[in-house]
Amino acid sequence: MTTAVPRLGVTFIPTIEPERLKDFARIAEDSGLDEIWLWEDCFKESGVASAAAALAWTERIHVGVGLMPVPLRNVALTAMEIATLARLFPGRVIAGIGHGVQGWMEQVGARAASPMTLLEEYTGALRALLDGESVSTQGRYVRLDRVRLDWPPTERVPLMLGGEGPKSVRLAARLGDGNLLASAVGDDDIRRTRDLIVEEIGDERASSHRMVVPKIAATGEGARQRVDAELARWEKPADTGIGVAGDASTVAEEVRRLARLGATSVAFAPTEDEPDLLGFVEFLGRAVKPLIPT
Repeated sequence: MTTAVPRLGVTFIPTIEPERLKDFARIAEDSGLDEIWLWEDCFKESGVASAAAALAWTERIHVGVGLMPVPLRNVALTAMEIATLARLFPGRVIAGIGHGVQGWMEQVGARAASPMTLLEEYTGALRALLDGESVSTQGRYVRLDRVRLDWPPTERVPLMLGGEGPKSVRLAARLGDGNLLASAVGDDDIRRTRDLIVEEIGDERASSHRMVVPKIAATGEGARQRVDAELARWEKPADTGIGVAGDASTVAEEVRRLARLGATSVAFAPTEDEPDLLGFVEFLGRAVKPLIPT
């Protein structure tokens, strides 16, 4: 795995009101951050609609959707949406797909009997469609008859896959351009994911394979308490290294440490009770990023 300095990003968590995204995205770009990450959680905010807006409000920063739940979306529609974004904002779109939360998929009548089969069929078809191919397939879940995008991306769109289980991690390594890790993960989870990627695709391919590591973070007064309260919402024990709380040097050291574990991007997420959301974004870009060597 690479030990290069990872890209630094921030996550617009879907518990934040959608109307706050405009200022969030502009400050993320103005402060020098590399990426904005968006979630498509049920039943909060559309990842694609939010990505389109964030891309339109900015000029440089990369925008990733991590992730779009495949049971919820026809693969041809997802390909059309990603391709349109990629044509409008070339080189700035990162697409993420995954199983989705199975309870939510059950709620909308879209739960698959075999999520692994669905994700494998879906990933292969989506990659081919985004690459401009004509796709015909009659799988268990994905069925297409001579489908080709009229306006495929003009350059390759990174296709990231999420999933926590070993089979999902291996599938993402084999078929995707990178792995999206879950939000509340510790060092052991990151090491396990890295090891599975290397086992699946070998050291050479793994050296260019992306691994996006989300991280809950807070700074300022009461930072540790806010991170611990956030971990409780994820049903994770407090103060176990899953979240980071502290000043710019503390957070920058966390980025360097995650790079040594294999992260190619670190996406910091604010706590739900962050008292100064835009200040948090600016802190990451203006205070933390300059402390990370390029």
